[in-house]
Amino acid sequence: MQASVTKNKNNLILTYILKNSVVKYIKENLGIIIGLAVMCTILSILSPAFLTKENIINVLRQVSTNANLAFGMTLAIIINGIDLSVGSILALSGTITAGLITFNNMPVITSVIIGIIIGISLGLFNGIVIAKTGIPPFIVTLAMYNIARGAAYVYTGGMPVRTMNEQFNFIGNGYLGPIPLPVIYTLIFLVTMYILMNKTKFGRYVYAVGGNRDAARFSGINIKKIEIAVYTIIGFLSGFSGIVLCARMYSGQPTVGVGFELDAIAACVLGGTSMMGGIGKIGGTVLGVLVIGVLNNGLNLLNINSFWQLIAKGVVILLAVYVDILKKKKK
Repeated sequence: MQASVTKNKNNLILTYILKNSVVKYIKENLGIIIGLAVMCTILSILSPAFLTKENIINVLRQVSTNANLAFGMTLAIIINGIDLSVGSILALSGTITAGLITFNNMPVITSVIIGIIIGISLGLFNGIVIAKTGIPPFIVTLAMYNIARGAAYVYTGGMPVRTMNEQFNFIGNGYLGPIPLPVIYTLIFLVTMYILMNKTKFGRYVYAVGGNRDAARFSGINIKKIEIAVYTIIGFLSGFSGIVLCARMYSGQPTVGVGFELDAIAACVLGGTSMMGGIGKIGGTVLGVLVIGVLNNGLNLLNINSFWQLIAKGVVILLAVYVDILKKKKK
């Protein structure tokens, strides 16, 4: 009897905590939630195919890559940094993984591990150069943008590397029940990043470094280690995403990932991450990713010219940054 009462009490406490967390999340992101709802309503009216089960799954699968990159980009922007090399690291990791399987007949698991190590190594290199030399992240990652992209072209000779390995292609095209595997990976990363940023000392240090670098230094936080860790995490997420995307497309393409860094940055800013640093949440980034994904999907369904799509995304990013500046002024 006593055990039953205790169980009911714990369930009530858990329900209360969840309810308050959901209410808090909605309040914090009310503007973008309303914007997303309005966008979905308009698109569902203009295109009957928009709200079908197949299209919703398709949107979730398409946004999974941007979500993975945006999670890492959120950390970079919070510490007052940025990473312009995510798309190129993604392309290099994917093409090398595909090449090891196709050209060298290496086992899938070994090739995937090497591809991930390449992503981690390039991210680590970015972090070390930024932390040790003081060169701005914009310059360092812009250089890596060219180095990794060039390496992908050199390795493939500028040609796609086809991968018809069933085991490898399952990584990008398989399902767990009705849910595509790329969406499952993203959910795992989402939970991991949420815990990392909200429940660990590392997360508190990331916010401290972005909020006030001098105060963080005087508090004994090793800023260089935090920077190196953040860019290494981004490298891992970029490399892993490149492998999954390569498996999904049945080929490693050196041209893939162009512009992905801009979508990731846009998702962060739309989700409330401040370009001034110190402010940003993974939960908000998820909403930003969904806005970008729904916008892309809706414009495709409406057969809007790709050139106009770029203009539309640019306008959305500009508005998001302007809203961020207005918020700062109010504070």
